[in-house]
Amino acid sequence: MDAAAREAQVQGSLEWRVTVPEGSPVTVEHEAGVAERAWAWVVRMLVAVRAAVAGFARKVWKIGADDPRRAVHSLKVGLALTLVSIVYYTRPVYDGVGGNAMWAVMTVVVVFEYTVGGCMYKGFNRAVATASAGLLALGVNWVADKSGDKLEPFILSGSLFLLAAAATFSRFIPTVKARFDYGVTIFILTFSLVAVSGYRVDQLLDLAQQRMSTIGIGIVICLAVCVVIWPVWAGHELHLLTVRNMEKLAGAVEGCVEDYFAAKPAAAKSEGYKCVLNSKASEDSQANLARWEPPHGRFGFRHPYAQYTKVGAAMRHCAYCVEALNSCVRAEVQAPEHVKRLLGDVCTRLASQCARVLREASTSVAAMTSPKTLDFAVADMNTAVHELQGDLRALPPVLALEPAAEMSLMDAMPLFTVASLLIEISARIEGVVDAVETLASLASFKQVEDDDDKKGQTEMKVHPLNVPDDHDASTHENQTTTKHPEQV
Repeated sequence: MDAAAREAQVQGSLEWRVTVPEGSPVTVEHEAGVAERAWAWVVRMLVAVRAAVAGFARKVWKIGADDPRRAVHSLKVGLALTLVSIVYYTRPVYDGVGGNAMWAVMTVVVVFEYTVGGCMYKGFNRAVATASAGLLALGVNWVADKSGDKLEPFILSGSLFLLAAAATFSRFIPTVKARFDYGVTIFILTFSLVAVSGYRVDQLLDLAQQRMSTIGIGIVICLAVCVVIWPVWAGHELHLLTVRNMEKLAGAVEGCVEDYFAAKPAAAKSEGYKCVLNSKASEDSQANLARWEPPHGRFGFRHPYAQYTKVGAAMRHCAYCVEALNSCVRAEVQAPEHVKRLLGDVCTRLASQCARVLREASTSVAAMTSPKTLDFAVADMNTAVHELQGDLRALPPVLALEPAAEMSLMDAMPLFTVASLLIEISARIEGVVDAVETLASLASFKQVEDDDDKKGQTEMKVHPLNVPDDHDASTHENQTTTKHPEQV
């Protein structure tokens, strides 16, 4: 084979060729083997698992740090289960209730709730439903047993059908659904278990007595732990939720107007109305549970918790209008800046007065005192409304004097919309004030004396709920200045 043929054969056998300059270092990397690839995959998986565990731990820590009562609630549940387990492990008590001691543990698991009202609601419903269903099932079994073998299955099956159907239909009644829904479920379950158990009546009586005893033990332990150790009252939570929503709504009104007339709008506090719109379910649930709670603190017997839901409804009625105002702020079509300046001061003043009224109402509800200065704040807000209405009537002649009058008038339409919404918001805020005054009357809020009233006005200037950090000095003045009735 000549030299040319050998060279061609060698070149054909080469898979790749690299040309590098003289003196340059060359490093050749070989493909990793199966073991090396497997080890790399294991390392990547360990790193991913570690990152996931660390992220989950941070979320858990944040949940506990935001509200330490959640961690305390977990410890309270563990303590209740530990106490009720003594019933199961103690021989004298176990001999008295038999194998039904496990029902006490089950009662703690299903009855223990975060709030005292929730615990009392489930405990009362479970006790009454179990007792009534058990006694009714005993009576049906006694009648069926005395009727003979032929009629017994028909009586048991017919009674089960009728009572289960009637109890299920009762869950559609609003009052029953709100207050006794859990009890109806337990009634159906207990009656079904006892009615079809097949024991003799004397055995059923012993079984019902033992189960009622264990369920009573579980309910007592739940209530004792829930009320004695750092109790969380549903009524107090509803009270605080109403105050917070009123503060957020006040900030949203001010924030929307500030964003609209600012050169660079920034949605910092103007989104607070969303919390008001999304709080209906929480308000209804907490108001329902608060009715079951005993008097505590400033919340006496028959405290008007239902009125808090009416205050929330009035705030949502106002928040819908704030949402429309916020959509105008974020709209692509905006009025020119020189047109905005014509109504900028009066709109900002009205928004400040609206926020002041809401904060006055929030302070009254938070302190549970009669809102004596709230009427003055409403009067100042109405004065600002009249000023804005006067400026709106004077705006078309002013725009007509400018060049391109038709275009300027069309450009001012978004500004007219914002001003109209602001006037509507002020009208709906008066509905919130009426609901708050009704709450103060029904709940017998404390009447503030003149000296205490002056002191309260002085404290309101520095109270964190009434003077947010992001307000300027002019806003502070508007919030804390009260006009004489003759000046309004």
